[in-house]
This record gives sequence, C-alpha cells and structure tokens, in this order.
Amino acid sequence: MIARKVTFTGRVQGVGFRYATKQLAMGFDVIGWVSNMSTGDVELQIMGESEELDEFVQEIVEESDLAALIKEFAVSEIPLLEDCQGFSMK
Repeated sequence: MIARKVTFTGRVQGVGFRYATKQLAMGFDVIGWVSNMSTGDVELQIMGESEELDEFVQEIVEESDLAALIKEFAVSEIPLLEDCQGFSMK
C-alpha cells in the first residue's frame, strides 16, 4: 500500500470538481480525500495499491469530464495516510 498527493491546476474550483472526484473514487479501491486549496488548485490525497492509484488518476485526467478542466497536474509520493477511512471531500 502506498499514498500519493495529486495537485490539479486549471479551472478546478467552483465547477463540481471535488464532488465528481468523490463519485469517481467509488469505483476504485482507494481511500483518502480531495480538497480545495487557497491557491485555486485542488489537492487529492489517496492511498491504495499502486496500480489502483494509477488507474484512478488516469480516469480523472484522461477519461472523465474533469479532464477538460485540468491544465496541469503533479503527482508525488507521500507518507501513508493516518486515521483515514473511505473517501471524503474537505
């Protein structure tokens, strides 16, 4: 099990990005959260098996309606999430 942080930039706030991401997460074996940042970006922190995380991020950035809203995204490894159950919006 690993954890990753994904930061999305573009037109990602005020357009239902967090809600849509939460809905997409229901189709994957991931736990974590998605949150608006004060910079206007959206941050996603997820934990699960590497392949599952890759597929989830790929779904967001390439296959979902959210892809058109994303200008750039950056993925980094982070320490495992503690006290996290399910997937939520912050």
